[in-house]
Amino acid sequence: MATPVVSSHRWRFIRVGGFDQVKLETGADLMNLDQLDQKLWVALACPIAGLQFDPITAALIDTDHDGRIRPPELIAAVKWAGFLLKNPDDLIKGGDSLPLAAISDATSDGSDLLEAARHIAHSAGGKSVISLAETIEAGQTFAGAAFNGDGVIVPESATDDPTKAAVVEIISCVGSANDISGKPGVDQARADLFLAECAAFDGWIQTADADAAIRPLGEATAAAATAVQSVRAKADDFFARCRLAAFDPRAAAFLNRKEEDYAVFAGHDLGIDASDAAGFPLALVIARGSLPLQGHVNPAHAAARAALRADAVKPLLGDRTELTEADWQSLQSRLGPFNAWQAAKVGASVEKLGVARVRELLTGPARDTINALIARDKSLEHQAAAIASVEKLIRFIRDLRLLCENFVNFKNLYNGDSPALFQAGVLYLDQRSCRLCLAVEDAARHSVMAGLAGAYLAYADCTRQSGGEKMSIVAVVSQGDDENLMVGRNGIFYDRQGRDYDATITKILPNPISLRQAFWLPYKKAVRFIEEQVTKRASTASATTDTQLSTVAATAAGPPAPAPPPPRKMGVDLSIVALISVACGSLAGVLVNGLGVLSTLAAWKLPLIVLGVLALISGPSLLLAYIKLRKRNLGPILDANGWAINTRAKINVPFGARLTGIAKLPPGATLDLHDRYAQKAPSWPKLLLVFFLIWWLYAILKSHGILY
Repeated sequence: MATPVVSSHRWRFIRVGGFDQVKLETGADLMNLDQLDQKLWVALACPIAGLQFDPITAALIDTDHDGRIRPPELIAAVKWAGFLLKNPDDLIKGGDSLPLAAISDATSDGSDLLEAARHIAHSAGGKSVISLAETIEAGQTFAGAAFNGDGVIVPESATDDPTKAAVVEIISCVGSANDISGKPGVDQARADLFLAECAAFDGWIQTADADAAIRPLGEATAAAATAVQSVRAKADDFFARCRLAAFDPRAAAFLNRKEEDYAVFAGHDLGIDASDAAGFPLALVIARGSLPLQGHVNPAHAAARAALRADAVKPLLGDRTELTEADWQSLQSRLGPFNAWQAAKVGASVEKLGVARVRELLTGPARDTINALIARDKSLEHQAAAIASVEKLIRFIRDLRLLCENFVNFKNLYNGDSPALFQAGVLYLDQRSCRLCLAVEDAARHSVMAGLAGAYLAYADCTRQSGGEKMSIVAVVSQGDDENLMVGRNGIFYDRQGRDYDATITKILPNPISLRQAFWLPYKKAVRFIEEQVTKRASTASATTDTQLSTVAATAAGPPAPAPPPPRKMGVDLSIVALISVACGSLAGVLVNGLGVLSTLAAWKLPLIVLGVLALISGPSLLLAYIKLRKRNLGPILDANGWAINTRAKINVPFGARLTGIAKLPPGATLDLHDRYAQKAPSWPKLLLVFFLIWWLYAILKSHGILY
């Protein structure tokens, strides 16, 4: 847990976006990040995935390899790079190159790194400044060498064919370790495992060599054991049935298959091996019967019976045509030591090499030669680590400031000089450009948290047809209105590399977009309500007319129409008329009273009254929108992407206007207002407006005594 510390470093802050953010202007600022209270950091964690950031650098910073970067890891990266530089300000300058003179050799790590950098510079032609590309190339060249410091040797590392063959055999028997060049190889652990397997296998073989009972037939014992094992279950079953038949002769009829069991074979052809009868007894069951080794035996097991006689019975018991139960038990007893020895087998992974080759590897020079090769490769580990450290340092010089300015503060987001690391690109849609777009994996899951941001969010699926690439984004819409934004609308998305995607809106989280939208919202709702009512009444009237016409047509073609219904009573109609009269009278009274009040006011105040009415209508909508727009917060949107935002990164009205651009004519452009397809508007509203302005001006001048 991070503990508060008293910082001796003098920090500078700036208020941007409604909260205080630390300035990172010098190398000392970065080197003292461990003294900056983490409550003042903008973010406390960020995911590696979904960032517009070099994934290799991110992986180097993420030392616990959990896919996230936290303050301790970022601080450790800055400290490591800063201590290897004579001037930590080089971390602020950035760039993808490293002057040899900038490396500090005050520590052993720095001295080793400087030596590796000099080696790279010499390979690149004796330069005093090495680039990231040259360092990567040097690392790849070193990694591709036969000895590259990773402790893994490949077959090419061997200088003679016997050793090369031994390396190949190790890989074949116990698997391989990946060399940093990508080739399969052998490390010390696998070499030791292989030799241990060889020793175990040799000891297992020696156990059989020392006891003749284990392999009574020598090398042929394995075939005998296999032949016995292949019929063990069926032979045990046969002799058990014979014992039951001896116990009760009546059981014999049931222990052999019935006639109806054979009837199923009559309906189809049998194979030459009669495999359909494999479940039947091995031979005919009789009391105290013997197993015939030829003749009347289940044809499904004829081949196994023949192998049993040739490989096991004849060599161990002598040639015979039948096998008693006692013979069967004797046969298994003779092979018992071999089966137990087989069950205790060790070193099976090297068995395919054969005992002769195994003993050759154990007694020959292969062990010492391979161990010497691995030790030689391991001795270069220090040099390999130094070359990797040079690449790591150059990457940190290039990228650490960028990460800090999108983690400790949000300079890139608020300054606008360059996009923030989490900005995926720009979405063009409905005559606007949305610059705050984030890549998302699951829109449904993301929207649960992002909905708390109070911003208008549009989720879109983006597809690039030429490369078959797909991605999903969420765009913050912070200017204009939402009148033409709906699911299914299409636009174009440009990623950070400038590649274009077809974008289609799939989900919308509506919220206020701008104050202009809020001002006109009540009137748009009123117009929409009137349009709906007019449409509804027109549809009802049209349906009624259609019904009446259908009735008239049916009447003209059919029997006489029924008598009309009796007229309504006059009392009902009179009551309705009375109600209408009362309502009209009330409205007239209100109108007369209103005109009376207005008549007492000066004429020039009437427009102010109109403006006041507009304020009363639009005011609540404006106030509510203003409150919501002030509360728009980027935090939940980033948190839904795996960030841990430590402050309220507001998207207020001015900042929102920068995040979303609306269509404007470029400076210096001319506009021809003649539209040959424009609808002709009546001229009387313009004349009425001009007359009203002249009258209002006259009323003001007259009320102040300027005109009479």
